[in-house]
Amino acid sequence: MSSNDVMDKSVRTVTRADLAEAVYEKVGLSRAESAELVEVFLREISDTIARGENVKLSSFGSFIVRSKGERIGRNPKTGVEVPITPRRVMVFKPSNILKARINNEEEPAED
Repeated sequence: MSSNDVMDKSVRTVTRADLAEAVYEKVGLSRAESAELVEVFLREISDTIARGENVKLSSFGSFIVRSKGERIGRNPKTGVEVPITPRRVMVFKPSNILKARINNEEEPAED
């Protein structure tokens, strides 16, 4: 995969349905149970992040909630300064193992 593939619209996006189908095929639950398992898993991650807690999935990465303070931004079209209100943002930090897999490198020991 080249760096251009990241922006290529033909790159496939995995959906909830795709995840549920993978659980169905690999775990052997019914399709309905597989879909429910995926929904419960994603809901638990979402609820945890919404509470302001971080989520760490070993060998995959961490979802980290950060607080951004108020600051002054600038409208790029007019140049007018505008206050940007404080808010929380979520960032994803991939594990070293996931980074190595993305780059087709030898995987390091689990972090």
